Amino acid sequence: MKTPNSTNIDTTTSWFRTAAPYIHAHRGATFVIAFDGETLATEGFDNLIHDFALLNSLGIKLILVYGARPQIDIQSKLHKVNINFHNDLRITDENSLKIAKSVIGKLRLDIEAKLSFGLPHTPMADAQVRCTSGNFVTARPVGIKDGIDFGYTGEVRRVDTQGINEQLALGNMVLLPPMGFSPTGEIFNLSYEAIATKVATELTADKLILIGDAHSELPRELTLQQAENISNPDSHTLQAAIEACNTGVQRVHLLDRLQDGALLQELFSRDGAGTLISATSFETIRQATIDDVAGILELIQPLEESGVLVKRSRERLEIEIDHFTVMERDGTVIACAALYPFSNTTMAELACLVVVKDYQSVGRGNQLLASIEQQAVGMGLTDLCVLSTQTTHWFLENGFQTAQTADLPIAKQELYNFQRNAKVFTKTL
Repeated sequence: MKTPNSTNIDTTTSWFRTAAPYIHAHRGATFVIAFDGETLATEGFDNLIHDFALLNSLGIKLILVYGARPQIDIQSKLHKVNINFHNDLRITDENSLKIAKSVIGKLRLDIEAKLSFGLPHTPMADAQVRCTSGNFVTARPVGIKDGIDFGYTGEVRRVDTQGINEQLALGNMVLLPPMGFSPTGEIFNLSYEAIATKVATELTADKLILIGDAHSELPRELTLQQAENISNPDSHTLQAAIEACNTGVQRVHLLDRLQDGALLQELFSRDGAGTLISATSFETIRQATIDDVAGILELIQPLEESGVLVKRSRERLEIEIDHFTVMERDGTVIACAALYPFSNTTMAELACLVVVKDYQSVGRGNQLLASIEQQAVGMGLTDLCVLSTQTTHWFLENGFQTAQTADLPIAKQELYNFQRNAKVFTKTL
């Protein structure tokens, strides 16, 4: 009988084993994480700080970029300084700039103080997080647009990638405020999304992570093209994600500021917690290699044990690996299938088509079947056959026809296992 403590141990052990591939994959990677002023004001921001420290301890290089719009608005109202926007871009006069400098400077100190927190019996104990900031962003004025002078509102001109990389190489986090500096010594108020996008692009960051409004209307995953087709012009983070993907960032994540633990779940679980926008496909279908044997075995063994599939030893799988095609997601094999052509005939057997349980209802099997059929046609084959005991309806739904053992090539008829009594299906390509 399990105790509550043993249940906790099992859950923790399971989580670490699931997260292990991602821990290995992310070590040494560079992430730009941007969060808006609203995130800074939430009760959960301290937990987010702890998560930053955890990522740092796992060898992930972090550049943090923060926003300050609501805090600047509050102080502007308190000091009776006019708040003006045009096309959702702040117009920064001298009085607004003074407010912005004061607010942004205080927020920077507050963040650095939280990153220094290290009392015993807290998530930050012995974290020893080193954080640095500086004049890494060179800016220029937006100037006059639509007849409106934006004053000290600026845009990113250049990023000191060498300086940032030097700090990252020392194991430091880099903290960037929403401000930039000109060669003439002026200070400009900048969009934190613009800084994050530019920095991620210039540093060729592995990921750009934007924490802000919830995007519950968006699916878990979007390609760049899909994001451009459904993009909401009112969503700054979505537009920033699209721009980042268009300028070389391979993966951008949108996370809800109110979801505690969303950052860790997004990075260390297969399906994440937010929306992932990718410049390229999330999954690849490719020819299997000897390095895929362990992943294929893990995928097919439960079905072999239940009698759905004929058992294959590791040795046999290694010998036959050239017949296999796999679907890979984040370095993990989530589906496989094999194609065995028969000699002296234009028929081949489709075998061992398996999709991991979590993806069986979203079309991966159909995609893999389409890839196998394309391979078969390319080899000059005209027909497929398959033997099935428990997935007969799926094959019928995908164009296969009920057949007899006599319809199989002689070589396959001789190997037919009458004890399994598998049903035979064929499909003309």
